[in-house]
Amino acid sequence: MSDERIWTAAVLIIGDEILSGRTQDKNVAQIATWLDVQGIRLREVRIVPDVEEEIVAALDALRARYDYLFTTGGIGPTHDDITVDAVAKALGVGVVIHPAARAILERYYSKRGGELTEARLRMARVPDGADLIPNRMSGAPGIRLGNLFLMAGVPHITAGMLDALTGELEGGAPLIAHTIGAWAPESEVADLLRQGERDHPAVAIGSYPFFREGRTGANFVIRSTDAAAVAACTAMLTDGLEAAGFAVTDGGI
Repeated sequence: MSDERIWTAAVLIIGDEILSGRTQDKNVAQIATWLDVQGIRLREVRIVPDVEEEIVAALDALRARYDYLFTTGGIGPTHDDITVDAVAKALGVGVVIHPAARAILERYYSKRGGELTEARLRMARVPDGADLIPNRMSGAPGIRLGNLFLMAGVPHITAGMLDALTGELEGGAPLIAHTIGAWAPESEVADLLRQGERDHPAVAIGSYPFFREGRTGANFVIRSTDAAAVAACTAMLTDGLEAAGFAVTDGGI
């Protein structure tokens, strides 16, 4: 890859429901894809339970290692939504009711004939000094504090928050990716993949095997910030696979 600065991020998934298997996480893929477009690389993902000391420990470790940290889950209205408290503890600040968040929630519920109950008011709590991330889907905003972003666990709400942050974060060149696929066992094309990275040092090649229809194949993802390098490496791999007798499907199988 190039020598330009690589901006990095981590995702901290918070919730007993993820660890128990009752809920499957769908946020990592959309956050990673969004980060690529912002020129930021997702380097680590952790999952922790709804336990304050474990959330704090993970926050401390990840904030120190990466440029940005995104959390998902634990900012709702129930007793086990403790992300705000854990973040405040990790940063050594208090928890306050954000006036703009309160006003947003009041408008949201009044339009629907509801009231801003104490439970709902919990969604206006933020670590002292935080800003808000707009949420056009359900009213309750996300929270931004420095390089830390607290987002909803519900994927379509997270998607809206990411959209609101588009272009707001400093990053490098967007990562470009191209996928090709072939009914080729990895073991038979490993040397070709190594040669591809040697001959095209500006790219990284990911190999993702699968077994379908009684056959073994793999999809190969060529990534770089340099579009020309992606195209050149893709062409080289395509030629090499076809020369070895494997038909190539552009876009993957």
